[in-house]
Amino acid sequence: MPTTPRPSPRAARRLVPVLLLLLWLGIGGALGPFAGRLGEVATNDQAAFLPRSAESTEVIDEQRAFRQEETLPAIVVWTADGDGRVTGLRDAADRALASLGGTPGVVGEVSPALLSRDGAALQGVVQLRPDLGDRLPDALDRIRSAAEAVPGTTVRLAGPAASQADLSDAFAGIDGLLLAVALATVLVILLLVYRSLLLPLVIILGAVFALGLACAIVYALADREIVRVDGQVQGILSILVIGAATDYALLLTARYREELALRSDRYLAVRAALRQSWGAVVASAATVALGLLALLLSDLTNNRALGPVGAIGIACAVLSSLTFLPAVLVLLGRAAYWPAKPRPADGRGAGDGVWQRVAELVDRAPRRVWAVALAALLACAAFAPTLASRGVPLDETFVNDAPSVAAQRTLADHFPGGSGNPTVVIANADTVDRVVAAARDTDGVASAAGVTDSGRPGGEPLVVDGRVRIDVTLSFVADSDAAKDTVARLRTALHEVPEADALVGGYTAQRYDTLRTAERDRTLIVPVVLVIIFLILTVLLRSLLMPALLVATVALNFLATLGVSALVFRYVFGFGGTDPSVPLYGFVFLVALGVDYNIFLMSRVREESLRLGVRQGVLRGLVTTGGVITSAGVVLAATFAALGVIPLAFLAQTAFIVAFGVLLDTLVVRSLLVPALVRDAGAVAWWPSRLGVKRPRA
Repeated sequence: MPTTPRPSPRAARRLVPVLLLLLWLGIGGALGPFAGRLGEVATNDQAAFLPRSAESTEVIDEQRAFRQEETLPAIVVWTADGDGRVTGLRDAADRALASLGGTPGVVGEVSPALLSRDGAALQGVVQLRPDLGDRLPDALDRIRSAAEAVPGTTVRLAGPAASQADLSDAFAGIDGLLLAVALATVLVILLLVYRSLLLPLVIILGAVFALGLACAIVYALADREIVRVDGQVQGILSILVIGAATDYALLLTARYREELALRSDRYLAVRAALRQSWGAVVASAATVALGLLALLLSDLTNNRALGPVGAIGIACAVLSSLTFLPAVLVLLGRAAYWPAKPRPADGRGAGDGVWQRVAELVDRAPRRVWAVALAALLACAAFAPTLASRGVPLDETFVNDAPSVAAQRTLADHFPGGSGNPTVVIANADTVDRVVAAARDTDGVASAAGVTDSGRPGGEPLVVDGRVRIDVTLSFVADSDAAKDTVARLRTALHEVPEADALVGGYTAQRYDTLRTAERDRTLIVPVVLVIIFLILTVLLRSLLMPALLVATVALNFLATLGVSALVFRYVFGFGGTDPSVPLYGFVFLVALGVDYNIFLMSRVREESLRLGVRQGVLRGLVTTGGVITSAGVVLAATFAALGVIPLAFLAQTAFIVAFGVLLDTLVVRSLLVPALVRDAGAVAWWPSRLGVKRPRA
């Protein structure tokens, strides 16, 4: 019976890489456009990212019973041109506001204009639907056009609606701009590292394919409302995939370069490189992915969204690195490094001499090296408690001065800080007088009154199912620390009113609850991430002391980074505080990604120690991985620094913490502290592994 001839081994060696290459080209062509389409399913409505169990979230639910849906206030501020007064312009302002009633996006009747006590400004509040999305700028333009009918005045728009519009503007074009900056930065670094023309382009192409696949998956999940995506998550996903895919590619191509210098068969070289590096790459990816998935324990929706989105990105990055890149390397062979020639990292290369000298220093005086490095890190970490994470005030939310920020300053100059953005109280109707009295007696409260059927405070309050709404105006700017402290005092006072069952919500309460929830998340998630990392390192290194040592060093690196960041944010950037989520994001990224480099180093040290013994294994591992890990650290730091092109304090702070922390980890912790500690401890560092007493093979 005739049989179909099997392809020869040589033909199979070419067939598999060609099929993988065609598969990824198909993925890139079909799914690549999704990297620019996440904005279609992203939302920057901050109300969608409130803590699930917070008191302010309960208030939003109860407000619906009053037929008063959650709104997004836009505050119109009129000031007279020059130094004049606006006392005689109140009627014109009332007419301008009344003309907005019933226009698209406006909720309910528009309240009359209020005159400031100094007579120099007028304000009106227009309640907008919170789900306007892309239509919000049009609604604000209609409000501005109507308000400009008041002669002799300058019109400014403040409040949450104006802030959200400026936030959307900041994220506009995030797909193209951020991606272009990140890819250009990575390409320049890779050209300098490899001195090759083709390989950097191959690595960049693999990262772009991974990003397209990740964005397509996230798009499908967000479109079905399985995950939520906002501009922050969208930007971090792009940076994370590009940085991780490039890091894994650097590790694999460095090992492939070594194998090419030892054997002529490109297929065998790729197979050997894969066999020796896939464990470290997968362990590294698992560390980052599981660390991100720990964010699912958060009570903040945007934190929970980043967890699975980031994990999907990491999975796509490692998939591309272990399939697309090896396939291309098999097809290109030595041509991938042209015009450079593959050389083993044994101290004879131009860049390896530096790491040979570092290894000699570590070998000659390990205790002095780790003592100096440890002292420097501890000195930096001493400033970590000074990092204020009580939130970024509105006037610092944007790196550049935004129109809503200038309007808010003008509003605060002439009206009580909480004007136009009241704190909302829901309480039992038969206790309304006592609740209003308790609210007015609270330090920091300017006024309090029940809300009538028309939706305005003052008069007989509307009663729904035995409950009433009370609007409380604070004396301080709604997003200030003083306002959040006032909300805390207000809750204490109203919770003590007998049988009132009072709930305190509104914009300031939401920010306060977000702050408290972020603190709770850090307390819960940080230990979970450390345990995850320890378990992965234990499996990979088959030791207990070594994982404990590595986890301790990356944790110290994180604290040192926070200490430096506290000084830089305050005295260089001029930030008055940091977003509550910044320390948690910084921890997850920095600790998980910092362990990456220790995984790359110690997996090679373990491999070399099995051949050469523990002492020589540390030195050989440091020399052979020094260049590639430093390059990977520079690439990752540069990609995260690219987040700085988005003019938002949150992303600028996150970018600095991760970029500086990665460089500190790469240049100090992984290069000096860890090798010196392991060299000084000797075989005991690998307890209870038998590695330390294993006789080296020839």
